[in-house]
Amino acid sequence: MAVTDFFAGEIATELLKQLITICRKSTLCKSSAQDLMDSIQELIPIIREIKYTGVELPPTRQRQLDFISQKLRDGQELAAQVLKSPRWNVYKNLQLARKMEKLEKTISRFVHGPMQAHVLADVHHVRFDMAERFDRIEGSTRRLEQRLGGLKIGIVDESGGWIGEAVKRVEEEEEMCGGDGGFMSLGAGMELGKRKVKEMLMGREDLSVVGILGIGGSGKTTLAREICRDDQVRSHFSNRVFFLTVSQSPNVEQLRAKIWEMISGNSIDGFSPMIPQWRLQYDIKPAAKTLLVLDDVWSLSVLEQLKFRIPGCKILVVSRFKFQQVTDCTYELELLREDEAMSLFCRFAFGQNSIPLGINKNLVKQVVDECKGLPLALKVIGASLRDQPELFWTSAKNRLSRSQPICESHEVQLLERMKLSIDYLPDKVRQCFLDLGSFPEDKKIPLDIVINMWVELHDIDEEEAFAILVELSNKNLLTLVKDARSGDMYSTYYEICVSQHDVLRDLAIYLSSREDINRRRRLLMPRREEGLPKEWERNLDEPFNAQIVSVYTGRMGEMDWFQMDFPKAEVLILNFSSDEYFLPPFIDNMPKLRALILINYGTSSAVLQNVSVFSNLSNLRSLWLEKVSVPRLPDRMIPLENLRKMSIILSDINNNLDQSVVDLPHLFPRLSEFTMDHCINFYELPPSICRMQSLRSLSITNCDTLERFPKDLGKLSSLQILRIYACPKLRSLPSGIGHLIWLKYLDISQCVNLRCLPEEIGGCRSLEKIDMRECPQIRNVPMSVAALQSLQRVICDEEVSWLWKDLEKIGSNLCVQVAEECFNLDWLAE
Repeated sequence: MAVTDFFAGEIATELLKQLITICRKSTLCKSSAQDLMDSIQELIPIIREIKYTGVELPPTRQRQLDFISQKLRDGQELAAQVLKSPRWNVYKNLQLARKMEKLEKTISRFVHGPMQAHVLADVHHVRFDMAERFDRIEGSTRRLEQRLGGLKIGIVDESGGWIGEAVKRVEEEEEMCGGDGGFMSLGAGMELGKRKVKEMLMGREDLSVVGILGIGGSGKTTLAREICRDDQVRSHFSNRVFFLTVSQSPNVEQLRAKIWEMISGNSIDGFSPMIPQWRLQYDIKPAAKTLLVLDDVWSLSVLEQLKFRIPGCKILVVSRFKFQQVTDCTYELELLREDEAMSLFCRFAFGQNSIPLGINKNLVKQVVDECKGLPLALKVIGASLRDQPELFWTSAKNRLSRSQPICESHEVQLLERMKLSIDYLPDKVRQCFLDLGSFPEDKKIPLDIVINMWVELHDIDEEEAFAILVELSNKNLLTLVKDARSGDMYSTYYEICVSQHDVLRDLAIYLSSREDINRRRRLLMPRREEGLPKEWERNLDEPFNAQIVSVYTGRMGEMDWFQMDFPKAEVLILNFSSDEYFLPPFIDNMPKLRALILINYGTSSAVLQNVSVFSNLSNLRSLWLEKVSVPRLPDRMIPLENLRKMSIILSDINNNLDQSVVDLPHLFPRLSEFTMDHCINFYELPPSICRMQSLRSLSITNCDTLERFPKDLGKLSSLQILRIYACPKLRSLPSGIGHLIWLKYLDISQCVNLRCLPEEIGGCRSLEKIDMRECPQIRNVPMSVAALQSLQRVICDEEVSWLWKDLEKIGSNLCVQVAEECFNLDWLAE
């Protein structure tokens, strides 16, 4: 980079001094000099910003700076001539005045024209690297908005859309790192580990509990998953290979119940009396050998409660710690050798397994050496340096080499090195990454929660939030996981979750917890505890400035809380594991609360107490309730006037919405998105929902007790998305659906008893997609579908596909897809 070109800042400063002198001395040139001074005063801060940015500019923009530098030099010489010219030489002073006026116009045009429109914008964008990256994601803001709209209703192009591409990239990387041939590309050391662990599991009958040991980010889980996929292993254990994540905050009873189901093949409701006794070795005689992988085990006491000894059954324990008291033999995973580390790094930095031609090999080697053979560090740091100029790489190398961990712990060293990839992120993207530390480890976070949180916290729209999401995915700072139910070409963003390596979550918490506890932007509980941290209680005397508050506990009663003051809190995340939960009284002290997320990780729906706090949430815009028993709404409940999105997931409705007296438009006057998924004891939506004129998206899915929809559903004049997925007792749709003139997406898939589409459906003139997979009772389609001129895609079973294909021949925009059946229920593991 031609840093000397940026000395225009010094030239402008010297010229400014001369112009001040001219203004005091000369009469003819005084006006032009004053105007020129004003222009230069505007220019100096811009040039200084460019000078100290330390970012290489494109050649075109560099030439523009060279041009303005030359003009400023000309101005410096001209100012010197004016100062030397005697006052009596009127003609010469007039010529100099005209030259100065011309120079002033040239600089002014540049400052207010090209400089404002191009250089300033490009420097800003290069510094933060946002516009360029967003362009790589989709190409333009308009196309991004179109993609988002298409993604919401599952209409994507042949490539799967930009977020589809991000999901596909993750899948390809996993295949490359975990397939038969691709696994070897991670290194001979990893392949050696695979072979040795296989020998322990298959060749040693005396070993019943085997361990894989390694520091965070070393590839332990990758190795364990590859072993689970190995054909020899699966054959040896008769395909009875089960993978279970334990994590730092496990629900031991729930894990034991899952293990019971896996080993015995018998499902249980609640907890069987024999589960706590854990007498599997006496009660079960499996017909075949079994392998159980317990990943991310942190505690010896937890492992002792989960272990069992049955002839033919083996346990593989994956952990950062060595449990000699329990494991019979442990393989300690080695870090990557120099050549292996280089290959992995280059794959993420350059998209190939070696250093490309024209790249500074010595610099790349120095960066790789600083990663110390840690696979996760190589992946993340490599991705963060991709497509960056050499100056950026040099800065990264220097910062890596200077990082001095606060102790000799490998974990802290890894966090310090990973911190580099976060430091180089644009501030808004960096803050979004840090927000992800608010969620429990080893959990899949619904995409809707993440997007809603970012929209409320950072004053961005959904398009920008999605772009940030893909930006973080491209840098391997999070993983986009597609729901196992969804197909490649008809996925929607409702079927995508976010997951994060536990080391990256540790990094987010590590960086968020450096400030004094009362001044932190995020107040987080890293793992589940029985009550609130003592540190919080010791700092009650002054308000907490946190914008995000994340609590992770077991059962909480009224006396388990203490009053805390959160004047700036905008997001509250309540994670817990219990069948009963008292909502925190300090919600009353959150006047700016915009998003409330309540998630129960217990085995049954939790009964909520202190629901009166909802009456004080006047600014609440987003509400997420998961695995709770929905309380009866108070008759005189104060309306949540700003609530825009409400999601009720895996919950027991208790017929509390099945009342004709529930006035939803009064309680939620501005609600635009309403979602219910996997809810029980729920038979019919209250008729008042039909008066919610602001409702744009209604999603009622996997509700196996839902029998009917209100007759006046067609009065939802703003509705664009109607998802009625997997509601087996639903037999018909109301005829009024034909009045939904703005409806774009209709999903009735897996409504196995739905008999037909209503004849009036032809009135949905904006309808773009119909998803009717696995609707065996529908044998015909109404003639009115010929009026659906906006229809682009129909997904259906083969039996009815020919009915739609006649329309496909007539309308060039229609694409009919025959859906593949998918009965994979692995997504329920969470």
